[in-house]
Amino acid sequence: MPRVKRGTKRRAKRKKLLERASGYYLTKSKLYRSAKEAVDRGLKFAFSGRRQKKRHFRSLWIVRIGAAAKLNGMSYSQFINGLKKAGVELDRKILSDLAVNDAAAFKSLAEQAKASLSGAA
Repeated sequence: MPRVKRGTKRRAKRKKLLERASGYYLTKSKLYRSAKEAVDRGLKFAFSGRRQKKRHFRSLWIVRIGAAAKLNGMSYSQFINGLKKAGVELDRKILSDLAVNDAAAFKSLAEQAKASLSGAA
C-alpha cells in the first residue's frame, strides 16, 4: 500500500478550523491545538444555546402574559385555565404578542377567561 503524506488535506483541515477560531483571544486563534479545543467548546455552547433560547423565550412570553393578566384582574394561571375552559387554543407566543401590541384584544380574551371560570364554578 502506498504511503500517504496528506499534505493538502491536512493543511485544508487546519486552515478551516483556524478560520472558525478567528476572533478568539491570543493562542486560541493562532495555534491549532488551542484553536481546536476552543472551537469544540464553542460548538458545544452553541448547541446548548439553541435549546436555552427556546426556554428563555417561553419564560419571557409567560412574564408578559402574566403582567397583562394582572392588569385585567387575574393571575397568569387563572387566565390560562380560563382560556382552556373557554376552548381558546392560542399559544403563549401569540398571547404575549397580543398583550404587548393589542391590549383591547387581550382584554376581550381576559373577559372570556373570566366568564368561563365563573360559569364553571
